[in-house]
Amino acid sequence: MNNLTRVARSSAKFTTCLLIASLFLSGCKKADDAETAALVTVQGEKPEVGEISEHIMADATLSPLTQAAIAPKITAPVKKFYVQRGSKVKEGDLLALLENRDLAAQAEDNKGQLDAAEASYSMQTKAQLPEDYRKAELDLAQAKAQLKLQEEIVVSRKKLLDEGAIAGRDYDTAAAALVQTQAAFDVAQNHFNSLQKVSRDATLKQAEGQLASAKGKYLAAEAQVSYSEIRSPISGVVTDRPLFAGETVSSGSTLITVMDTSSLLAKVHLAQTVAQRLSLGDEASIMVPGVTDPLPAKVSLISPALDPGSTTVEVWLKLDNKEGKYKVGTPVRTSITGRTISNAIKIPLTAVLTSEDGTKSVMVVGSDGAAHKKAVQLGINDGEDVQITKGLSVSEMVVTTGGYGLDDGTKVKVGKAEEEGGDEK
Repeated sequence: MNNLTRVARSSAKFTTCLLIASLFLSGCKKADDAETAALVTVQGEKPEVGEISEHIMADATLSPLTQAAIAPKITAPVKKFYVQRGSKVKEGDLLALLENRDLAAQAEDNKGQLDAAEASYSMQTKAQLPEDYRKAELDLAQAKAQLKLQEEIVVSRKKLLDEGAIAGRDYDTAAAALVQTQAAFDVAQNHFNSLQKVSRDATLKQAEGQLASAKGKYLAAEAQVSYSEIRSPISGVVTDRPLFAGETVSSGSTLITVMDTSSLLAKVHLAQTVAQRLSLGDEASIMVPGVTDPLPAKVSLISPALDPGSTTVEVWLKLDNKEGKYKVGTPVRTSITGRTISNAIKIPLTAVLTSEDGTKSVMVVGSDGAAHKKAVQLGINDGEDVQITKGLSVSEMVVTTGGYGLDDGTKVKVGKAEEEGGDEK
């Protein structure tokens, strides 16, 4: 074999080795790329240890501090309105007047009857009754005097009869007259006694009853007239006035609605265990749509009883609204500041996963580079972070974003969300 043949064979062997090496390196690179592509990029951080204050979040609707849906007690046409929607009123202000000429006439008629009853009462108690009493007293005195005189006459006639000075007929006549005089005295005595004990009281009661009846009818008529004047029972703002002057309003139907919106109430319903941790005056905030910053509020009422339907406790948050910026009926998001815990282990709320049975868990990145699910128990939260009371240590890396739907054991790469898009390019 000559030198030329040896060189050709050596060159062929070298080329083959280069080709094999190239194919091997290409396969390794593809394996590394496939392994890198299988990694899921997530965001994560280790738990923090520090102070956390409970923020109890709930939805609510703004309600007025007080409200009066004013309905008249009579059915009548509206004669005149004195307010419009948006009018500010004070307690006792006249809001509307209903047609009341017939009621006023009836009240005037009853006033006349009352005046007549008062005059009759005065006449009976100050004139007629004393006069009847004095007359009965005089009649009794006169009958008594006649009786005494007739008794003396009988005694005298008896003496003369015994002496034979007069006939028996004269004595009998005097005795008969005495019987008649005694009867007249008894009648006068009984009349005086009855007038003194019975008739006087009965007459007084009759006169008083007639007067009271007339007065009651007059007051009832006056009340009917007053019902035609619609006045505000509270201070506030007129928020509704559905009718116009001339239209008839029915008894019991709302004519005008007045609300006190100087302060508004956000009424939230909380679990009993949560409400028990609150106190009157606790700080709170209310997020109103269209308003950038949360508005300060305070807990003004904690219901002493559970709502029978939802078994929750109603809590009122009071919001100052003296300038009238916020409207009744606005849906809001509320936050009540509760207890504060120092040296708490806390993670972002976004890291917590909730299963169908309500149990809580988080995904942690293990030493093998894979995500693993760990059950945890939660404490209080402030709307952004939540306290972990059991199941997590401060040295573990917790998946804060990207853990939802992640299978246990999935290989992950901790980084920022932007990097995932950059790796794909």
